[in-house]
Amino acid sequence: MKLFGQKLTFTALFGLVVTTLFLLVVLLAPWIAPFGEAETVGGTWDLASAQHWLGTDQIGRDMFTRILYGTRMTIAVAFAITLMSFFIGIVIGFTSAVLGGWVDTFFSRLVDVMLSIPSLIFALIILGVFGSSIPVLILTIAVLDATRVFRLSRALGMNLTVMEYVEAAKLRGEGLWWVITREILPNAWAPLVAEFGLRFCFNFLFIAGLSFLGLGIQPPFADLGGMVKENAAAINFGMMAPIYPAATIALLTVAVNLVVDWMLSVDARPSGAQAEL
Repeated sequence: MKLFGQKLTFTALFGLVVTTLFLLVVLLAPWIAPFGEAETVGGTWDLASAQHWLGTDQIGRDMFTRILYGTRMTIAVAFAITLMSFFIGIVIGFTSAVLGGWVDTFFSRLVDVMLSIPSLIFALIILGVFGSSIPVLILTIAVLDATRVFRLSRALGMNLTVMEYVEAAKLRGEGLWWVITREILPNAWAPLVAEFGLRFCFNFLFIAGLSFLGLGIQPPFADLGGMVKENAAAINFGMMAPIYPAATIALLTVAVNLVVDWMLSVDARPSGAQAEL
């Protein structure tokens, strides 16, 4: 099987299939779920049955339903964060590379200062002050994550701004936005797409970690990290309730990383003409 003209490996195919299934869950969760997101339908930590495939949680809600909605919420928030962080990081990174001088110095030193503070501590401070609403959560993590995207974008931009086609665009009098979107970005998309997958995984895990600490996505919304925390005591009774959301987090992270690894290997592979040389 091929994708974009390149043969998919078994691991990449597995990752792609699993990732596609998760995307379908994001889109179809309300129609797939057998019960309501916050509906109490049984007792505390009921065992798996024909009615409740994965049993129930600590207050009797259907675990399968909660995982569907939790997966949907966590993926959607992580994707929104990654999109925003890439927009901020790419624009500032390429701008710094193209303009150079004091602009590059200012943004580079600002990013160095932000990177000197551990991301988790920074996020805990901001969320503790402004609350854990979804808009605040998205904006906070996106700004923190944009510092990593800035580093990559600036490095790519510095290598591309010295190319002849970029210099020619500048001599034609093209503006900054034109140079970034028409000359630099199309030639930097491959590493950026691979980095997008990696940053998505990081943000997905980061949100789950914050929710486990009680500062991520708040009830009544379902969230995978919060579900692990809420049902952690079930382990003491030999119940599987916290294992299901934890396994869901691990499965999606592994699947996305398998696809990203394949993309990086394809991007690093020499073309036919280069191979012949």
